[in-house]
Amino acid sequence: MPSIPPERLTVAITTRALFHMEDSHALFEQQGVEAYAEFQRKREDEVLPPGIAFPLVRKLLALNEGCPADHPRVEVILLSRNSSDTGLRIFNSIEHYGLGIVRAVFTSGGETYPYIRPFGAQLFLSANPASVRAALEHGVAAATILPSPAPEHTHPQLRIAFDGDAVIFGDESERVSQSAGLAAFHDHELARANEPLSGGPFKGFLAALHDLQQAFPIGEESPIRTALVTARSAPAHKRVILTLREWGVRLDEALFLGGRDKGPFLEAFGADIFFDDSTHNIESARRHVAAGHVPFGTVHEP
Repeated sequence: MPSIPPERLTVAITTRALFHMEDSHALFEQQGVEAYAEFQRKREDEVLPPGIAFPLVRKLLALNEGCPADHPRVEVILLSRNSSDTGLRIFNSIEHYGLGIVRAVFTSGGETYPYIRPFGAQLFLSANPASVRAALEHGVAAATILPSPAPEHTHPQLRIAFDGDAVIFGDESERVSQSAGLAAFHDHELARANEPLSGGPFKGFLAALHDLQQAFPIGEESPIRTALVTARSAPAHKRVILTLREWGVRLDEALFLGGRDKGPFLEAFGADIFFDDSTHNIESARRHVAAGHVPFGTVHEP
């Protein structure tokens, strides 16, 4: 039986990322909290349809198979701006789908991000860009989950893909590229090939995911597969590889695309979610897979 890692992977997620609630959210914005509350109470027993992050959450929780109930490998925390009263429909839906989510915070319209750290979450997923920016400013890996027509992948593995600069790594190299051009970027990376890159906002989550992978066999039999999907190409690849080696973190696949659109490659990998700081790359990705925008660094667009 796979061993249990010393620390569980904890993901905090908001209701609108987990379930499709755009109709009721639009009602809230147009008619206010009372109309929204009445809408939810009248539909308490109607199951909410899955949202864009639902397949990801289901695969994350499936990693707990064989674990003691009081010591899961993965925990998903629900953070909601609903009240506990209107949140009853949400918990009814969680129960209907058999999701092992037992901890939740309902803030009745207040901010949710302050509760991420007390739960020890390494990742926060939300449909609210302002909440994501606040979480990133407080040192938590966070991404805005964007609507996508991409179908759920049918393979059993949990597959997560990351951009490199300003996501896994810091954005110092991107600054050079933006200010001085591609040739200067390559010169900069060659000169510092043996100097590890700084960590970006997702370094901690990647490390936690890597630790979780150690509980399972390496290779195709593992239920988790990861990939780096970056616009870098040779010779700028060397610094990335040596940095990951320095950190002691394994990524199963690395795609150095040299500026090619990432979407088709992410579809070929079968990503359940892809994290990138560039809205251009996210727009390409979300046509093929679920995508999370990470508004961090010098080049992300608001």
